[in-house]
Amino acid sequence: MRILSLAGRRLAASIPTLVLILVGVFLLLQLAPGDTVDAMMAQMGGGDAATARELRRFYGLDLSIPMQLANYLWRLVRLDLGFSAIYGKPVATVILERLPPTLLLMTSALSFAFFFGLVFGVIAARGVNRWPDTLISTVGLIFYATPSFWFGLMAIVVFSIYLQWLPAGGFEDIGAIRTGIWRVLDIASHLILPSLTLGLIFLAIYLRIMRASMLEVLNLDFVRTARAKGLDETRIITRHVLRNALLPMVTLIGLQAGTMLGGSVVVETVFSLPGLGRLAYESVVQRDLNTLLGIVFVSALLVILVNFVTDLLYARLDPRIAAES
Repeated sequence: MRILSLAGRRLAASIPTLVLILVGVFLLLQLAPGDTVDAMMAQMGGGDAATARELRRFYGLDLSIPMQLANYLWRLVRLDLGFSAIYGKPVATVILERLPPTLLLMTSALSFAFFFGLVFGVIAARGVNRWPDTLISTVGLIFYATPSFWFGLMAIVVFSIYLQWLPAGGFEDIGAIRTGIWRVLDIASHLILPSLTLGLIFLAIYLRIMRASMLEVLNLDFVRTARAKGLDETRIITRHVLRNALLPMVTLIGLQAGTMLGGSVVVETVFSLPGLGRLAYESVVQRDLNTLLGIVFVSALLVILVNFVTDLLYARLDPRIAAES
C-alpha cells in the first residue's frame, strides 16, 4: 500500500508538469513564422488572400493566441488532439499509425543498452585497472563520443550495402505480404541496425555508471562482512552487490527516456522509419501544429509513464523509499 500511495502522488505531481510543457510548446510554436495554412497554400501552388482567410477561419487560426490555447486545452480535456490539415485525418489516428515503430525502437534499444551496460560494467568493475577495464572503458568512450547518425550511416554501408546481411531502412518489406511469425521476423530484421545505432550511446553511459556503482558497493562494510563469513564470490555479487548497484541504473532509465525520444528523430530519419521522431520532423517542416502538439503530448505521457514505472522499481529495489513514503 505504501508503494501505491507513492505512485499516486507521483502521478498527481506529473499533471502540472504536463500542462506547463504543453502551454510552453504552444506559445513557442506561435513565435515561429508561418502557419498550417501557409504550408497548405505552398503545397497547392499558391492561392488568393480570400482562400487563405477562409482556411484560417475554418481551422481556428484567425482567433487570438489566448483563445487558440484555451480551445486546445479544452480539446485535450475531452481527449481530442484535433485534426491534421496536412494528413487529412485526426491527429490521434496519425500518431497511432506512427507510434508502434517508435515504441519498438525505444524498447529494443533500451533493453540492449541496459543489459550489455550492466554486463560490461560488472566485468569492468571486477577487473578494475586491468586490461578488461581499460578495453571496456575505452570502447565505451568511443561509443559515447561518436554521433549516432555516423553510426547509422556506417552500419548501412557495412551491413546493408557491403555485406548485404540486413535491410538498409524501413519498418518492414513492403514488397512482400507476410503474416504471423514471418512478419515478426521481418520487422525484427529491420529494427536491428536502428536499435544498435540508438543503443550504443546509451550503452556507453550505462556501463560507466554500472562500473562506478559496482566499485562503490564492493567497498562497503556489508560486502566485507559477507566475504568474512566465507560466502561464494559469485553469490556475493548476484545476491548482495547487484541489487544495490542497480539503483543508479534504474534512475538513469527514467531520466533518459526523453533523451531517447529525441535521439529517435535522428535514427528514424537515417533509417527511414515511420515513427514519431520522423513524424515530428515532417510536422515542423510542414507547419502542422496540431500534429506537432499531439506528438509533444504523447511523448510527455510516455516519459511520465517511464518515470512512473522507474519509481515503482526503485521503491521495490530500495525498501527505504517505500518506508519513508
